Amino acid sequence: MRLAHLAAALLAAMSVSAPAVAAPAQVRIVAAENFYGDLASQIGGSHVDVTSILSNPDTDPHLFETSPSTARAISGADVIVYSGAGYDPWMGKLLAASPSPSRLTINAAALSGHTKSDNPHIWYDPKVLPAVAKELAGALEKSDPEHAAAYKANLGNFLASLAPINKRIDEIKGRYEGTNVTATEPVFGYMASALGFRMLNYGFQLATMNDTEPSPSQVAAFENSLKDGTAKILFYNSQVTDAATKRLLDIAKKSDVPVIGVTETEPEGKTIQTWFSGQLDEIAHIMDSAKQ
Repeated sequence: MRLAHLAAALLAAMSVSAPAVAAPAQVRIVAAENFYGDLASQIGGSHVDVTSILSNPDTDPHLFETSPSTARAISGADVIVYSGAGYDPWMGKLLAASPSPSRLTINAAALSGHTKSDNPHIWYDPKVLPAVAKELAGALEKSDPEHAAAYKANLGNFLASLAPINKRIDEIKGRYEGTNVTATEPVFGYMASALGFRMLNYGFQLATMNDTEPSPSQVAAFENSLKDGTAKILFYNSQVTDAATKRLLDIAKKSDVPVIGVTETEPEGKTIQTWFSGQLDEIAHIMDSAKQ
């Protein structure tokens, strides 16, 4: 009995003193916008911990103000992904406030050849997200070689998942290239260009984006393009619906011009793939219906 008690005591002591097995460290990624966060999650899988700063599709991203929690997330990140081209200027300030020689920073605009003078809504440019995905996957393979095969495979899956979207873009362009469309802001501009659409009222859009008053002639031209049916679709930023936007939406409705709301952040419950595919399906449905 004494031997049995001694054995039990030894086993108990061993179980108490045995060191816990630490969970493998994840690469900490902070994305300025949630679609880059979604991309990072798809590329990194279970080996990354992703934080997205701008993620609410019901708020205006241009009104974002940084907080201590945002600064802490950035200071502790291994990888930062942001849009650049002046879209998220607060990111540069936060990076400068917490410099780190080991941190990898991916500026999507610089990576894809966009500058501050360009339309800053660059994620709607079909070449941008693939470029960011390749850069991120390569960086993760180097910094975390143990899981390099997983990152490489995830990159392949991500790029393959974009193939149906690119095919849909080509199909719509093939049928409706040259179609006149307009927008309250240039949010969807790059995708509209990829579809071969002719964008009207760009000066009005720039004024709205830059929070300045469009000229009376710009307002009149915009309204006339809806009233006379020159514009076949009105795109509007559903995250920013001020009085001027509501007036244009009302004119479009009265003039039977189809309206499509687009967002600057990925809607809740969507992925990059379903977000873009849904918008393209809506465009195709409107154009096909008008043709019948």
